Amino acid sequence: MENVILRDVGLRDGLQLVKAIVPTEHKIEWCRRVVAAGVPEVEITSLVPAKIAPQFADAEEVVAATLSIPGYLPSALIPNARGAERGFALGIPKLNYVLSASEEHNLANIRRSTQASIDDFGRIVELRNETAPKTCLAAGIATAFGCTIQGEVPEARVYEIAAELCGLGADEIIVADTVGYANPAQVKRILTGVMKEIGDRPLLLHLHDTRGLGLANMAAALEVGVRAFDASIGGLGGCPFAPGASGNINLEDAAFLAEATGFATGIDIEALVALRQTVETWLPGERFAGQVAQSGLPKTFAPIHRQAA
Repeated sequence: MENVILRDVGLRDGLQLVKAIVPTEHKIEWCRRVVAAGVPEVEITSLVPAKIAPQFADAEEVVAATLSIPGYLPSALIPNARGAERGFALGIPKLNYVLSASEEHNLANIRRSTQASIDDFGRIVELRNETAPKTCLAAGIATAFGCTIQGEVPEARVYEIAAELCGLGADEIIVADTVGYANPAQVKRILTGVMKEIGDRPLLLHLHDTRGLGLANMAAALEVGVRAFDASIGGLGGCPFAPGASGNINLEDAAFLAEATGFATGIDIEALVALRQTVETWLPGERFAGQVAQSGLPKTFAPIHRQAA
């Protein structure tokens, strides 16, 4: 029996495009309940300037309240070295830096070239080593499967970026289908290529379900050995610089897929569905996706831990 790690990115990716500003106390409750449901890692906030993303103006308050929750790994998104400095000062144990394999997307998103972002990550690693050596630094490669602005992204470029980020000191590599272009064959091919470049460095896959292939792509990644994935409650999420991209893969459905195919997640899926129902009341008018919440778990389903017992 193998384990699969599912990280909830709903508090960050899931909230970055919603219309309502979610109260801080609701974000804290979300984190507590998703951890209580067995989710091992939660991306709790984004350390971007409040004027750019007002949803995350309460980042310090959210971090202060959620770092004390036991039993999970808190992480946060950082856009640049200044965001990293905030993360180090706040004591967040893991920071996620993201750049785009698509030059045009990188310019639209953070107004710099991809290579400039790679160089910036190198400076962040140096800063980490000097001031917060215990902090885990993950490096994400967005638009790895294609881009709504640029179109095709050369696969060789994705491999080059992964190798360079590892060489600079990334503790984990995240490969992202930011705009939901990926298909299962492409997922197998690109992830196999990335794994050849990064060796035994941990790899996490970030998927969007824009064209209904999100879970099929997760299944394909499982086949080639990927064991860590991003997902969000209710499939919330999207990118402001990825026109037409819908939400992340649904956390409840992703947990069901993993458990139903023999991978242990440690997650109480029914508790996730209950949390989703609460979040829906906080975000009226927002689109929530997912089949488990709609249809329920089959009577034949037994979580891995229950099977083992």
